[in-house]
Amino acid sequence: MPHDATNSLGPGAHKPEQAMRTTRWVTMASVVVASVLVLAKLWAYALSHSVAMLASFADSALDLAASLTTFYAVRYAAAPADREHRYGHGKAESFASLFQALLVAVSAALVARESVARLLNPRLVEHAPLAIGVMVLSIVLTVILVWAQGIAIRKSGSVAITGDRAHYISDLAANFSVIIGIALTLYVGLPWADGVVGLGIAGWLIWTSWGVARKALDQMLDRELPDEDRRRIKSLALKVPGVLSVHELRTRAAGIFVHIQFHVDLDPTISLAEAHTIVVEVERQLLEAYPAADILIHPDPKGQAESHGISHFSTEAE
Repeated sequence: MPHDATNSLGPGAHKPEQAMRTTRWVTMASVVVASVLVLAKLWAYALSHSVAMLASFADSALDLAASLTTFYAVRYAAAPADREHRYGHGKAESFASLFQALLVAVSAALVARESVARLLNPRLVEHAPLAIGVMVLSIVLTVILVWAQGIAIRKSGSVAITGDRAHYISDLAANFSVIIGIALTLYVGLPWADGVVGLGIAGWLIWTSWGVARKALDQMLDRELPDEDRRRIKSLALKVPGVLSVHELRTRAAGIFVHIQFHVDLDPTISLAEAHTIVVEVERQLLEAYPAADILIHPDPKGQAESHGISHFSTEAE
């Protein structure tokens, strides 16, 4: 079945204007939700003194910082290329995602420390019903936000929003864990359960931070697009009449944008104008599939071209 660009989750396969509008409103929603949860959980912790609630508050506070970072990063990343940044500003999203991963890791360390302290000195949770109510509110708001972020990712392929969404998905699991920990402490009489749940949340946060950091580093280090996309790029180019072969394909992602460059072999007997027409048609085909792509194509006369530039390890998708 042909690949549908409109359903792609990767960068470059979405119209830039639509992607920018979507990322702007969903990052604003993320900041609002995080702010509400920070205030609600701080109030609940002040009354309950639950270490699991403290862990959840710390996570939400760092989520707020991460959401603010994403809020500004997607706007900067969407800025057009300028004289100093000829490839655009898309990698700002990667830096935002890496910062998010760092914040989550710091949150995990703080939660782990408080959880160990509670295990060594267990005590019952105060105002437990109130604390559970706050966590239910947190779950409802987070579910709504994650749903909205899923829509935004499908429409933009934003790595920054993907990282932000990973935070909130992990928050859902953490929020359910907090409720379980408080309930075990209150209704079963297990004062150490609060600390155990806190340690579980810390472990989950560390796993989440690694996943977010890995995706950000892939873009920062110019990792190639997936083989499926590379095969599709070659296929689209080869469908254009006059294109005899494609080689030296290189790709990289930067936020919602992708950069594509390759060489095409053409009939050496055609004119420069005819070669130009073929190359423009290849670009048109690719831009239909990857509207947010920056494309550079070098035409070569078949069988008469010399090697260009520095020799690179071949990563051609077969």
